[in-house]
Amino acid sequence: MKVLGITGGVGAGKSTVLTYLFEKYHARVIQADQAAHMLQEPGQACYEEIRKLFGSGILDEGGAIDRKRLGDIVFGNPERLEQLNRVVHPAVKAYIIEEIKKERTAGQVPFVVIEAALLLEDHYEEICDEIWYIRTDPSVRKRRLMETRGYSMERSEAIMKTQLSDALFCEQCHFLVDNSSDFIENTYEQIDRGLIEHGFL
Repeated sequence: MKVLGITGGVGAGKSTVLTYLFEKYHARVIQADQAAHMLQEPGQACYEEIRKLFGSGILDEGGAIDRKRLGDIVFGNPERLEQLNRVVHPAVKAYIIEEIKKERTAGQVPFVVIEAALLLEDHYEEICDEIWYIRTDPSVRKRRLMETRGYSMERSEAIMKTQLSDALFCEQCHFLVDNSSDFIENTYEQIDRGLIEHGFL
């Protein structure tokens, strides 16, 4: 059972690809962001260490981590963000590795899909058979971010500037899916072809 990594810049349409892989192929989809949120809940792997690092002021009335309060601390503070990442990122990777093992044992899904914005930076090539890049024209990404998330043009451009370049993504990934077209079937056809040609089916 193969493991497929999906990455791409903000606004590239990764969610569309993940939904298609889940609904058409019944793949197990694991999103690193969702795993990170779950692991920060009370009783989970990251909760206590984050509470110790950042203090009880980040907790809400029920004792859960208030992500907005935590975000206010780490936003614009690289040192504090690095402290948080040192707790969360290894825990997320360990969780994903364990979930892959469970899926291999169960044998119920054709392949596992891992999605993370920092798939390359966090060296997920160690656990993925292939990494695919969802590429979308910058102008389309900005438009989508403004329409779907309500971001301003300035905020969209600022976020995009912090991410890897097209060239770096293309250099380090095994397959490129161009998701620039408003005709979504174009994207689906590329995914279908890639899964067949790269031995996922």
